[in-house]
This record gives sequence, C-alpha cells and structure tokens, in this order.
Amino acid sequence: MTVDTNTGRTPPAEWAPHAAVWIGFPSHPELWQEDLDQARDEVVAFAAAVHADGAGETVILVAADDEAAAAARELAPFAQVVVEPFGDIWLRDTGAIITGDGVAHDFAFNGWGGKYDLPGDDDVGQRLAAARGLSAETHDWVLEGGAIDGDGTGTVVTTEQCLLNPNRNPSLSRAEIERRLLGDLGYTRVVWLGDGLLNDHTDGHVDNLARFVGEGRLALPQAAENDPNWRVYQDAADRARAAGLEVVHIPSPGRVLRDEEVIPASYMNFYIGNAAVVVPVYGTEHDVAGVAGVQALFPNRRAVGLRADAILTGGGSFHCISQQIPA
Repeated sequence: MTVDTNTGRTPPAEWAPHAAVWIGFPSHPELWQEDLDQARDEVVAFAAAVHADGAGETVILVAADDEAAAAARELAPFAQVVVEPFGDIWLRDTGAIITGDGVAHDFAFNGWGGKYDLPGDDDVGQRLAAARGLSAETHDWVLEGGAIDGDGTGTVVTTEQCLLNPNRNPSLSRAEIERRLLGDLGYTRVVWLGDGLLNDHTDGHVDNLARFVGEGRLALPQAAENDPNWRVYQDAADRARAAGLEVVHIPSPGRVLRDEEVIPASYMNFYIGNAAVVVPVYGTEHDVAGVAGVQALFPNRRAVGLRADAILTGGGSFHCISQQIPA
C-alpha cells in the first residue's frame, strides 16, 4: 500500500544523527535472578560502545528504581541515569517512537500479545518523552517498535506474523493496520514480510530478521549450514525484491541452542549509533564474519561485536533494549 504523505513526519532512519539514546538497565532481581549482574555488565558494555568516549551519542540509562540507578551510576559514570518505573528493559517496544518533526508517538502495549504483563511497561514511553520535554501523541492500537523498521524515505518493513497476529489488534484488518502506520507515523509504503525467526517470543519482530541499511536497501541473514530459519530468510528476500528493494546479506549465526532449544539468535539485532554499530554475537564460528558483514555496510562507523548472553535470557538483545532520540 502506498500513499502520498509528508515523509518529514516519519521516524528518521536509524543511521541519521541521534541526540541521545535511551537504554534499559536491568533492574528487577526477581526477573533476572542469577543473570542480573552479567546482564548489567553486558548493558554497560553496549552503552560504552555507543557512547564511544564521547564521540558517539549521549547515553541515558533508564533504571526502574533507586537501587538499580545507583548500580548504573557506579558501572557507567559516562552515562546519564534516570529513574522511571518499568516492567522490563525492552524500550524499543515500550518506549515512544519519535518522528522527524520531534513528536513522540506512544502506542498501546499489551505485553507482546499478553505474554508478559508487567507494571509500568504500558506508559513508560509517555513518561520518558515528558521528562525529555517532547510533545507527544498517543495511539490506541498495539504497536511495538521492534515490529517495524524504516529507511527514512517513507518505506517501512514489517512481518505478517507480528502485525497481523490476532493477539495484538484482533479487530483491525491488514488494510486498517496499513492505514494506521501511514497516518500515525507518516510512512508512505508498507512492505510486508512473512514470518520472523523460529521461537521468537515477540511473534516475529522484524528487527531480528531484516534491517534497512540504506535508502531502499534491506539487509537479511544469509543462511548457514543447518540454519533453522533458512526458509524464513528466503521468503523474506523474495518478498523484499518483489517490492523493489535491494537485498544485501549478512551471515547468520546458524543454529544456536540454549538448554537444547533453538533460540532466535541473529546478528540483525544491531544498534546503529552515531559512531558505532553494535552487533550481538553468540560464540559461534560465524561471529567474525557476521560483524565483518555489518562493518562492510557501515564503512563510516565502527562495527563492534559484543556478547549478550545474559540479556538474551530475557528474550532480546541490543536493539531491543534501546530507543534512539533523533537529533
């Protein structure tokens, strides 16, 4: 679906300059249990890479309480720390989406289809936007930031598995969801991919599958041997090319197991900062090639591969815990 609208109202592409970035800081021992300290260390390493000794962008660590805030200040003296109660750290999905006109758009949130209903997640985006002094608009339908990715020109990509899932907006048709994406966020074209990665509890968020790396240029994983998602990758590439997008490939980590279960491991959950592109790695033989593949797409930034094993136990990685504030 395509309409003629003002693309100045769209969210800027992630490679456009950022004023700052919100990053969720693990705050609830009952959620993270024995992984809490390691998750905090991994988040701080990610934040430091994005900050890049001041050459990157301002990092705002968001803690849910005073105890977590004190830990964040001790571990990351380079960062600003704010306290806003939340359920968990996935600010890509619970934070507001900021468009090119500086408006923070806050959407309904239902715990990824009712899976994880935690207090504070439904309105943390509004509170963070208000604390930043941003004008805000609220929207009454469910949309998570990780479900969409745009190239800054008005084109947005998403998956049918997520946005058409009856656990999100059961009363909305595909056409109505398109109209809302175009009307609420200023997009001009929606490109629909099919399914997301196997065992992704977000029901196929696109930011774990496909990412724009340039105008009209979509990066997708290249299947490794015994890759459980090879059909998903092929279908996504076919759909993207049929929509007129240029497809480029980044190696996949392949089959990654935790406790004998396939996890939705992907190098695509990278964060594009002002100075660095931070890529999650998994200790596989493909990690070096995965980071090199990202580096080749962003020659003016430094690609940094960092482990996120403890963060991944919570269900996501670096892109999932961050939400950029455009300059």
